[in-house]
Amino acid sequence: MINYEKYLDVKKSTVDLVGSAEINAKKQFEKIDEIASVNQIKVLKAFQENHISESHFITSSGYGYDDAGREALDRVYADIFGAEDALVRHNIISGTHALSLCLFGVLRPGDTLVAITGKPYDTLEETIGIRGGNNGSLKDFGINYKEVPMVNDAPDKEGIKNAIDNSVKAVLIQRSKGYAFRKTLSVEEIGELAELCKSVKKDVIVIVDNCYGEFVEEKEPTEVGADLMAGSLIKNPGGSLATTGGYIAGKKELVELCAYKLNAVGIGKECGSTLGQSKAMFQGLYLAPVVVSNAVKTAVLAACVFEKLGYRVTPGSEEKRSCIIEAIEFNDEEKAIKFIQGIQKGAAVDSFVTPEPWDMPGYENKVIMAAGAFNQGSSIELSADAPIVAPYIAYMQGGVTYEYGKIGILYAVDNII
Repeated sequence: MINYEKYLDVKKSTVDLVGSAEINAKKQFEKIDEIASVNQIKVLKAFQENHISESHFITSSGYGYDDAGREALDRVYADIFGAEDALVRHNIISGTHALSLCLFGVLRPGDTLVAITGKPYDTLEETIGIRGGNNGSLKDFGINYKEVPMVNDAPDKEGIKNAIDNSVKAVLIQRSKGYAFRKTLSVEEIGELAELCKSVKKDVIVIVDNCYGEFVEEKEPTEVGADLMAGSLIKNPGGSLATTGGYIAGKKELVELCAYKLNAVGIGKECGSTLGQSKAMFQGLYLAPVVVSNAVKTAVLAACVFEKLGYRVTPGSEEKRSCIIEAIEFNDEEKAIKFIQGIQKGAAVDSFVTPEPWDMPGYENKVIMAAGAFNQGSSIELSADAPIVAPYIAYMQGGVTYEYGKIGILYAVDNII
């Protein structure tokens, strides 16, 4: 047993608590390793079958015509995710941006979008037009919006069937919990929802916000009926090496429409210089299954620890996981803030900084974030955030290595107890 209190500024009681929780988590760790092995095989096969070589890491500038690396990376992502096509670009700046491209790419004035897993993540509200106005939102372009709330933290299947009429062009499924205190949807559940929606309206487009979910399970939403899915490269699939970027994967004709929205109609995927980003994007993807498994182990450890302390957590320490997020309900503003500050204290970058709540762009409430990352905002590196609103839930994610994740939890727990 490592004498953590000798090397870190934490109490022995904290070390003993976390050590005890770690013993309880061992069986879950074995399952996580199995999933990582399956996903690593999928990634490796995609690299090999697409003959990835050093030539694909060469940079391009200007228009970026015939950039072999850019085109190969799209094919690799499509193969891994069981999709017809993919759009992977460093100038997709976030998951919200990638989802915005999906929505503006496929929806037209008079169409209706239905969010079938309740209210979307905060940063999509202004894109859709739930908040704000006269800002170029979907609402401003005459695109209608409906929402089917979750019932008992599960999709309301009857409500979904009733919401899909002839005007509905697309449905939006959010895989992760966002700022709700619920389980993340499994890939199997997403497949069931896709099948349900298409049984009501065969041509409805199923769009999945896949942020935080990649490589947590053995399959992805595009393998079970999703027409489009999107995510960020500074979350799971970038493996902590991609310095920025996002992806969209799905049906070929829909991905092309998204590319038109990113670039220009008629240009789409044919242009876009890589500016030296390709190698990090390839290498990050190569490492992603193992990096994600470390983040999931970190989340399991956190669940074990805070269950022992008597807090409500989701998922529970022995529950199936479909994303890297662990939610902890503190019911106490000060403790939620101390938890976030403790995670920051365990970072390699900006460990000396004490985060405080502030009005972040795109969020309805003040938010406090621990973000001691090599890449700004990189959620796959150990991070945590909490909206400053009752019941004061903190959302922790990431941990490029389990060892760093454990240290972050030691500091966070010590900061509270």
